[in-house]
Amino acid sequence: MGDFCIFQVLRVMDSRLTVLSILLPFVFLNAQVSTLLVGTLPEDVPESSGLIFYNNRLITHNDSGNLPRLYEMDTLSSQVIRTIRIDNATNIDWEDITQDDTYIYIGDFGNNNGDRQDLRIYRITKSEFDMFNAVSAETINFSYEDQIDFSELPNSDWDAEALIDFNDELFIFTKQWQTNGTVVYSVPKVPGSYSAKNRGFYNISGLVTGATYNKSSKVMMLLGYSPQLQPFIVRIDDPSTGFFFNGTEEKLDLGIGFSQVEGITYSDFKTYYISSERFQNNFPFLTVAPQLYRFNDNNAAQENEGFPIEIPSDMDKVDHELIIYRIFGSKELLYDLNSNAPLFGRAIFDITGKRVRHTPGNLIENNSIDLTGLGSAVYYLTFYLQGETITKPFILE
Repeated sequence: MGDFCIFQVLRVMDSRLTVLSILLPFVFLNAQVSTLLVGTLPEDVPESSGLIFYNNRLITHNDSGNLPRLYEMDTLSSQVIRTIRIDNATNIDWEDITQDDTYIYIGDFGNNNGDRQDLRIYRITKSEFDMFNAVSAETINFSYEDQIDFSELPNSDWDAEALIDFNDELFIFTKQWQTNGTVVYSVPKVPGSYSAKNRGFYNISGLVTGATYNKSSKVMMLLGYSPQLQPFIVRIDDPSTGFFFNGTEEKLDLGIGFSQVEGITYSDFKTYYISSERFQNNFPFLTVAPQLYRFNDNNAAQENEGFPIEIPSDMDKVDHELIIYRIFGSKELLYDLNSNAPLFGRAIFDITGKRVRHTPGNLIENNSIDLTGLGSAVYYLTFYLQGETITKPFILE
């Protein structure tokens, strides 16, 4: 399912909390896509988890526990125009959708706990989809060829949320909560039961939630977000079946701030659409509405020409962007944040990735934080800005 969990891994050398090379897995992206907000998604699709463009409309679906429905949406208003019921299917955890000339494929392979043994892809014909509001599906069942342990493990590396049609096969990209990367698996497009083949691993430094392959431009886009819910895409030119990640990967910030992006598709050579789910948090209370976005690939390539392909880390950031200081013995943390970008929120995480403090941007009144109640440890102070997340560690003794 499209659940969000913040996680980090930190190695501590001794009781003095000396951190090896300040191992910060937080990702900062220099290059940025110029993303436009199309609109808020309707109540029918609060958990849009996949997208395709067909018959000049967007088609989406909700994820786990929702009805087995596809929804046609207008690309200008983002409103639902038509609903299609799949009579012989269930939505255990629908996570992505793709298509070829004849069929639409729906990936029911969300697997947060890594214990599912009923992974499948539904296939419906476009001819029936065009004519009827209720259709039947054929089923492609599969298991991963290298998974031998099906023990329940929350936030497993066997989760998956991305699916594409490529070279007469279907390719599945895992969402690896633990490893923070993705493995590509392939299965045939014909109904049956299969052992999905491992086609390679990519250390994406984030969680992959969607994918699309633009056959006209021969560009593959992976969609995802960082552990701090900072959305990104990875753009891959002319991928090959044997090795998708061929050295042309470019990771780009979407510049839309705090958002749980889930679906991505293209409508022509350069135009792409992205959908996000409604994000809710009870303590502290925070709600982000489901949205539909659009961006042009040619603008991204022009604007970001000359940027390095490698993903920079926090060590590349200028120190004066965020300065943290504290009076010895005080339980008050002070900071200076040097940024003119809109501020969405402020948080503190412990070394396990658990969020122990959070303040929405509209409630931040000054540059001090009361640390009362926190034990002695290493923590991370994080700011969610428009198009960027800034994080720095501090030690509370």
